[in-house]
Amino acid sequence: MRIDIWSDIVCPWCSIGRRRLERALELVRDEGTAGAEDVEVVWRSFQLDPDAPVPPAETTVEALGRRYAAGPAQVAAMVGQVRDLAAQEGLTHRPEAAPHVNTHDAHRLLHLAREEGGAPLQAEAVAALMTAYHAGARDVSDHRVLREVAGEVGLPADRVDEVLAGQEFAGAVAADVEQARAYGATGVPFVVVADRYGVAGAQPVDAFADAIRRGLAEG
Repeated sequence: MRIDIWSDIVCPWCSIGRRRLERALELVRDEGTAGAEDVEVVWRSFQLDPDAPVPPAETTVEALGRRYAAGPAQVAAMVGQVRDLAAQEGLTHRPEAAPHVNTHDAHRLLHLAREEGGAPLQAEAVAALMTAYHAGARDVSDHRVLREVAGEVGLPADRVDEVLAGQEFAGAVAADVEQARAYGATGVPFVVVADRYGVAGAQPVDAFADAIRRGLAEG
């Protein structure tokens, strides 16, 4: 069975959703549910702000304040709530320091990771990029950062250079975005289990686990 998850590297809720989905899979596997060990998770591309500049010109907090016309106190409350939820999941988020970045090239590398090493390597690359951005507040539009993170997870340096030098996998990124729209997704994370069950948002672990159980039960 396959689980497709649309996300953006810079989305804090996607980071939280990733951890909750991992925990849900562990739960279902620990229950001994038939087929749980063979579940494949495929990460799909989605850009919260495809027009974000390269290099970044402001922090995430500044961008949020401008987008929602919110004052500093309101923005601090918004990001603080999400940061605290992330901490409950064992994640470090630094929204005050993180830059507002364009993630198109990062998504292209995630498609490369799946081509090179399947779902396991892609999952490693997602985790590494999210950690670099949310915990490290690094610019994941910077090709030097992308090369470093790609090297950490074992992506071939020559292929990384080829992808970053051109527009390879740009079509795959666009196709993912169009598929999300076809499903009616208006935000991320957006999870589809076995091409049947959609779960919108960083839902609790039990909600993800229930969807996984249903998908496995129906084959």
